Amino acid sequence: MTETRTTDLQQLAERYLAAWNETDPAARRKLIDEVWAGDCRYTDPLAAVTGREGVDALIGAAQAQFPGLVFTLGPVDAHHDIARFTWNLGPAGGEALVVGFDVLVADPEGRITAVHGFLDRVPGA
Repeated sequence: MTETRTTDLQQLAERYLAAWNETDPAARRKLIDEVWAGDCRYTDPLAAVTGREGVDALIGAAQAQFPGLVFTLGPVDAHHDIARFTWNLGPAGGEALVVGFDVLVADPEGRITAVHGFLDRVPGA
């Protein structure tokens, strides 16, 4: 088992958020299939899903809830097979409405096996 390089984890975090921003369902699913392991898990305070189908459905639901908003990536801190980073969700070029913090775990092939998400700021909270 080889360790994933920090630059690889930076790119993986970028591709992870690219999937959250991809509004074309077929293109989003293609990206999910490339970036996520088949037996992946995603957990945050509002959702817990497994598998690529679950991730795809979750992203689609988030896009429906927040139409027109985009995710932007904050600094990525990574070591071994783990990356942590903040993200913002808001209008392009505008102030973030939602702010979160995710911890991503990669497998030896560089695919996401798990994401543990935290919400730091949400509307109305």
